[in-house]
Amino acid sequence: MSTQAEVNSIDTLAFVKAALVMFGHETGQSLAEVEIQAQRVVDWICIQQAAHWKTEVRRAADGVNQAMKDLQHCRTYKKVGDNAPSCIEEKKALEKARKKLARAEAKAEAVRRWTPVVRQQFQEAGVRMTRFREVIDVDCPKAVARLERMLVSLDHYAHTQSPLGATVGGADMTKASVARPAEAEESVSAPHVPAQQVPAPQNQSREPAASQPAATDTSANGPRSDGTGADL
Repeated sequence: MSTQAEVNSIDTLAFVKAALVMFGHETGQSLAEVEIQAQRVVDWICIQQAAHWKTEVRRAADGVNQAMKDLQHCRTYKKVGDNAPSCIEEKKALEKARKKLARAEAKAEAVRRWTPVVRQQFQEAGVRMTRFREVIDVDCPKAVARLERMLVSLDHYAHTQSPLGATVGGADMTKASVARPAEAEESVSAPHVPAQQVPAPQNQSREPAASQPAATDTSANGPRSDGTGADL
């Protein structure tokens, strides 16, 4: 795995760091708001609605009992001779009270049936939100700290003296200020090997000194006499 990175803009890393900090802050607030609203919904269903419909069932049952008493009173005291009273209003009131009781009992039963389901779903959602909160509270600060170290290292590198004598800095980071010339690298990496002297080949063999004729030096010995008495 390569440990080098090509960075063209240090300002982009600073922007990413600021955006990550803002993301962690806003996401943490949103998670807290979601948890509060979800807890309110659970309390409304499991506590408030359960108590409300329990009270409504009791009231509806009292209404049914009262309607039955009114109907009985009508049949007893409004009788004329042998003719039984119709008691239409009392019968309608009793029918209405019974429908109200049935509706209240159905609502109370629905609340009792859905209460454990709602609580279980809320707990599962709470586990997922807890894991996400760990990412926001732990991983985001780690990422911000790592970006901060990268920015400090890049800033230090931007103000570091290069091997060529020029300062590596400014907005444009050219290749000449980052990499060495190819010739300098080759001269540093390749060792110097001294040239070996190879002796020239000897094609002719030496002859004995006796086989070579003796050279005469006339300039040093003067004129030679040939025995005739005449000097040449």
